[in-house]
Amino acid sequence: MPTMNRLDWLRVALVVSGLIFVFGIYPLGIVWPSGWTWGRGHSHYLMMILGVYATLGVFLLIASKNPMAHTSLIWFTVWSSVVHAIIMAAQSLTDSAERGHLIGDVPALLVVAIVLAALTPRAQH
Repeated sequence: MPTMNRLDWLRVALVVSGLIFVFGIYPLGIVWPSGWTWGRGHSHYLMMILGVYATLGVFLLIASKNPMAHTSLIWFTVWSSVVHAIIMAAQSLTDSAERGHLIGDVPALLVVAIVLAALTPRAQH
């Protein structure tokens, strides 16, 4: 059985990330709100962020079929995840009610960014 190459692993990472973005964020927000949703009580935030991430997830699933044709989307996912995680971490550190994010969605986004960055081939010049 041949071993998987880097591009195969990238495809797997795109599918897993895409499926989590499409189907995983809502259940995580319900089961573990202190690590996955922001604010207390009723908030429109969750549905808005679900819409954005579900859309991104669908496009990551599409990109998994031909990652090399979608490197700009993959790099957008990497860098937007890093920026989002940094902002959430800073807000979590300054708001004690949001500290659960430091062990919830902040590290999750950083893992997505690191895995996709490590597996995405760099441009050949």
